[in-house]
Amino acid sequence: MSAESAVSPGRDEHYIRAIRRIFRTWRGQRPFWAGLFTVLGGIPIAYLPYASFKLGHMTLAMSTTAGAGSLIVGVLLVTLGLTMWFHAIVRVFAGVATILLALISIPIANLGGFLIGFLFSLIGGALALSWAPGKPAADSAPAKEPAPEPGPAEAPVPEQWDSYGTHAHETTIEANGGRNSAG
Repeated sequence: MSAESAVSPGRDEHYIRAIRRIFRTWRGQRPFWAGLFTVLGGIPIAYLPYASFKLGHMTLAMSTTAGAGSLIVGVLLVTLGLTMWFHAIVRVFAGVATILLALISIPIANLGGFLIGFLFSLIGGALALSWAPGKPAADSAPAKEPAPEPGPAEAPVPEQWDSYGTHAHETTIEANGGRNSAG
C-alpha cells in the first residue's frame, strides 16, 4: 500500500474508528444530550429516597414518605430520556413532560434529588425543546450550467384553464395522506 492509495471509509479503517463514526452519526440524528441529561437527572431522584449512607458507625437513611412518588418520577424521567434517544419525533412532548416532572420533583422527591436531579432534568427538557433535526449537507458536486432559455420553436405550453377558474382547486390545508402531524 502506497501513500497515494485511497482509504475507503468502513473497509480500511480500524473497527474502533468505524464504531465511533457510526455512533457520531447516530448521535447527530437525535437530541442525544437532552436524553443524557434527563436520564442523569432521573437517577438521583429515584435513588436518593431509598439510599442509606454510612458515616463510620452511623447510618444516615434518606427514607421518607415520598419514596414511592420519587421512584415514579425518577423512572418516568429515565423513560423520557430513553424516548428522546430512540423516538426523536416526540422530543417536544418529552421535553415538556421532563420539565414538568422536574418541577414536580422539588416537593415530592427530597428537593428534586437534592437539586442535582432537578437541575439535570430541567436542562435535559430545555435541550429537548430547543433541538431541531439538522438539514442534509449540500452535495459537493459541481454546479450544473443553467438550462438555455427556450427559443421561438421551443415555446412553453400555455397554462390549461378549466371552466371553474384558476383558484378552484387550490387549498390551504395540507392533508399529508389524511394524517395529522403533532410536531
